[in-house]
Formats: sequence, structure tokens, C-alpha cells
Amino acid sequence: MAMLCEEKLEVFENGFTDGKFHLEVEFYGGDARRLLLAVIRELYLPDYGEDYVYPFECAKEFWGIYMDGSEAVAGEFRPSPIKFLNQSVLNRLEKALEETGAPEEVRESIDFEKAEIHKLKKGLLALGKNFILDEGAKTLIVFNKPSARELILKYLGMLDGA
Repeated sequence: MAMLCEEKLEVFENGFTDGKFHLEVEFYGGDARRLLLAVIRELYLPDYGEDYVYPFECAKEFWGIYMDGSEAVAGEFRPSPIKFLNQSVLNRLEKALEETGAPEEVRESIDFEKAEIHKLKKGLLALGKNFILDEGAKTLIVFNKPSARELILKYLGMLDGA
């Protein structure tokens, strides 16, 4: 099931596709809908202004989430890279990836060897060119363009467990 929230914005159960910004974002595991709402709001804020960002309101309704625009709080990502990517770290990431329940074709596209791995208070965070895996929140977010990573990282604090 999906809902068209703007001429080129389609919102579905675990993500959205946007033709205007050529962006596709999906999540698996933990609930990342509030984070994605914040991303949608930021993308369309310039077109709509502070008072009423229609795509944000529409996506909220589709997902059944009450959230005020002021709750879309950007945080500051503080990098804390690990020094070595050893087998123990890889095993932890693989286990976290497995626990998200992402489909096999999605899991196979994840390359931890090329990712930046950070140690956060609640677990590891893997940042790839097309994914973010948050071990603490047990959430995998995949996207189609590297520029989406910074936008998602900005709202990472909105993930439960981040």
C-alpha cells in the first residue's frame, strides 16, 4: 500500500520515493518513520514555508503518526570512528543486519568493508555509500544517493535507541 503525497512523492509502509529530488529511502528493523518525516519536512520546507508543509502532513496521516513540525529536531552527528575493522566488529554488524529482517537482496547489497564504522553509546553505527545501520536502534536505512546520508544523519537522534 502506498500514498501519493505530492505530485512526485510516494510514501509507503517502510519508506518513500521522491521523483522531484530523485530520492528513495527505505528502512528495516526499528521504526524510522519519525526520522523520515523530518527528512520529508526538510526537503519540502522551502516550497511550502513553516506553517503547513503538505507532504509532511500527508505522510504523517498515512503512517498514523502524530508529530508537530517543531519535533523534527536536527542533531549534530559526532563521529567516533573505530580504529580497526576486525572480525568481531564485522560479526556484530552482520548480526545487527540480520536482526533488521531486511530482505536478502537488500542485505547482500550492504558492504561493511567499505563503510565508516563508528562507536556510539548504544552500539555501532555503519555508514555506507547507500546505507546506515544503527546497531543500537536495530535499524537499517537504505537510500539511492550518497547525498541522502548527511540528511538522514542529521536526524539520527529521532531513531528510538539512537
